[in-house]
Amino acid sequence: MTKHSAPSAATLPAASAVTTPVAPAPDTAARFVWPRLRPTEWAGVGILAVVAAFILIVPILPGSDPYAQDLSASFIRPFTDGSHLLGTDMLGRDLASRLAVGGQVSLGIVLFVVAINAFVGMVMGMIAGYAGGRLDNLLMGWADVQLAMPIILVLIALSAALGPNVWLMILTLAATYWVGYARVARSTAMSLKGRDFVIAPRIQGATPQWIVSTHIAPHVGVQVLILASADIGGVLLLTSSFDYLGLGVQAPTPSWGLLISEGQKYVREAPHLALIPGVAIFLVVIGVNLLSQRFTAERELSTLRRRKKVRS
Repeated sequence: MTKHSAPSAATLPAASAVTTPVAPAPDTAARFVWPRLRPTEWAGVGILAVVAAFILIVPILPGSDPYAQDLSASFIRPFTDGSHLLGTDMLGRDLASRLAVGGQVSLGIVLFVVAINAFVGMVMGMIAGYAGGRLDNLLMGWADVQLAMPIILVLIALSAALGPNVWLMILTLAATYWVGYARVARSTAMSLKGRDFVIAPRIQGATPQWIVSTHIAPHVGVQVLILASADIGGVLLLTSSFDYLGLGVQAPTPSWGLLISEGQKYVREAPHLALIPGVAIFLVVIGVNLLSQRFTAERELSTLRRRKKVRS
């Protein structure tokens, strides 16, 4: 009888090399902004820089008090008085300082609202896109309900019941304005969850929380950041409209929408009271829209590249 000896190590087939898929580096914000900006986009940068310098520098200048009243100096026209460059309002308050402080208030609210909505929408969208199934249907169904709710009617109803204030406006927008971010985050997460660098750690036992935070969130975050930057102008118009209607910032705190509301009562005597804050809103919206052209174009190209990779 012949004995069967165990095969030696030399006769064993060489083990195939196992490679772990590496997640592609997410697009960085710098890639969308600085490379080869066109003249119109540089114009947007310049407009926003001038507005930012105005609202940050004017309030710290000597004698700039947005609340100081002087009835003997009311309705001064712009550029006619060295101590009041943009004129004064009906109570003799310096319009330049009120415009600067109002810009800090209005833009601060806008950035806060956009940040909350971007975060909530990003989390909701990633959960829905990665989990799929019933959870996806539940969250997106909730998003559809939010879209069907007119924000202004909701805010009017809440203001009638609780009284108008700025925090009520912020909470209303935070609860209803996240849907657009959630849809972008969901579509990005759905396109990524079938990629090898997401499937591999799931097979190896990684938790969904770790996979989403490590491999999906960086890619989704860039897309949400691009959308948020392009959304600033729209949110500014929306919050200024609420302030104009008396549903947001309340006097004596200035905001651009509230300054327009106060100035329209004296449009015959002093049209600059409503015109100047309107121009400020216009400049910010135009500056953001000019700059966001680069963000939007690059986001669309990135989406097309990602879809081609998934198909291949």
